[in-house]
Amino acid sequence: MSLEAKEDSEKTPEWTLPLNPIMLQGFEWHVPADQNHWKRLQKALPNLKDIGVDNIWIPPGCKGMESNGTGYDVYDLYDVGEFYQKGSRATRWGSKETLHELVQSAQDLDVGIIWDTVLNHKAGADFTEKFPAVKVDPENRNTVISEPEEISAWVGFDFPGRKGKYSSMKYHYRHFNGVDWDESRKENAIYKVADPQGQWSQDVSNEHGNYDYLMFANLDQSHPEVRADLFNWAEWIGTEFALSGMRIDAAKHYSAAFQRDFVDHLRKTVGENYLLVGEYWRGEVEYLLNYLKIMEGRVSLFDVPLLGQISETSQTAGGDLRKIFKGTLVEHSPGHAVTFVGNHDTQPGQSLETTVVPFFKPIAYALILLRSQGQPCVFYGDLYGLHGGPNPLKCRSCKERLPILMRARKLYAYGEQRDYFDKRNCIGFVRYGNVMYPYGLACVISNTTAAYKRMYVGRRHKGEEWSDILGWCLETVIIDNRGYGVFPVAAKSVSVWVHERAWGRKSLTRPL
Repeated sequence: MSLEAKEDSEKTPEWTLPLNPIMLQGFEWHVPADQNHWKRLQKALPNLKDIGVDNIWIPPGCKGMESNGTGYDVYDLYDVGEFYQKGSRATRWGSKETLHELVQSAQDLDVGIIWDTVLNHKAGADFTEKFPAVKVDPENRNTVISEPEEISAWVGFDFPGRKGKYSSMKYHYRHFNGVDWDESRKENAIYKVADPQGQWSQDVSNEHGNYDYLMFANLDQSHPEVRADLFNWAEWIGTEFALSGMRIDAAKHYSAAFQRDFVDHLRKTVGENYLLVGEYWRGEVEYLLNYLKIMEGRVSLFDVPLLGQISETSQTAGGDLRKIFKGTLVEHSPGHAVTFVGNHDTQPGQSLETTVVPFFKPIAYALILLRSQGQPCVFYGDLYGLHGGPNPLKCRSCKERLPILMRARKLYAYGEQRDYFDKRNCIGFVRYGNVMYPYGLACVISNTTAAYKRMYVGRRHKGEEWSDILGWCLETVIIDNRGYGVFPVAAKSVSVWVHERAWGRKSLTRPL
């Protein structure tokens, strides 16, 4: 059955999650800063669709504080490569025209585009302003450590290149609650605006006492003019481009109540079925669950605790595979969990660098792609490799086999799941298939020596020959009369076993 097969003949609503959805993070930090990334993704679209990608999370397409800014250093939300500002018309990723072409080509292939939404701060101001501020303790931002004093900070934004198109809003110091630089004294510190309205949001992460302030000029989303402009931008971007959803950057750093209202406004005005995924970076699942409670379940979250477990287990000789999902979001709230093995912030040299030992990456991807819980997100750097940075870990086996695992999710990872998490260093699970996708699969994982696991795949499969689609085990397994198979796995490896008749198709292993 083809990847494009749908459930019955009735057309599903636009952007309803497809069968066994796969999200791709469509960038890494070191892709060339050549203003051609939108074209690069557009060229890759047919192949990405072929291996099962349903949604592509693209980097922030807004103008940054400099010509090669990533968009996380957001200067102007309304400039997506249309206006000559900050030394360039196009953004680091491309022009507005090539962005439109990417989104249209994706829509033609029924691939969604998820916009990376940066609403926490602004950078690259056009001029400084003077205003009273107090210093706060960087380790406890609730503690004021100075008297109010006048500082000069980069908080004036008038977007001269755009000249008021799409929004007449100009930003001034009253629209921010914190900065980290006093231009008059050339001093770096965390300053809170000493204005009756200049307060930290209370419904943010409690790290450093209050983690509202992150970087640059910190937006005050409680200010009515800021709130109105961000809502207006949401309508504009959702009308300008046919998006499937948004990633909410830095979700722990600004008001969760505002985010809830923002999500409601989005779904009311431009995207009833928008996929909303928050980046709430905490390693303890209770914080993620509390955020979801405030958000009333309106968004999904990246499963940061699971990535922590994957990283630790991969680096621990003989680590206990049975506990890899313990204390994770996918364990506690699988319907809200976006599972992942790495991203731009966790790659080598980045702020949240998280090591996953190369041999373990195919194992980790099998665990997020082939199981019934969670929605997986594949990292561009794992699919195509990293283009640079400090000593990136090479994982050729991941790059070669990841497309196979992605397609296997689309072809075989259906139906009831049975776990064989009975040995510390060798675990397995079976997917039994369903009426539309009847074949099913058997997955075995070892993080030490070669091993095997006897698992039940069903009496209806008796006498069948099953093979490892990843090619690490070359023998075949015969299913016995009771529906059991004894499935081997190589040392520090994963094997995915399916019926010979199901996987004998050359296209399954076609490289990118």
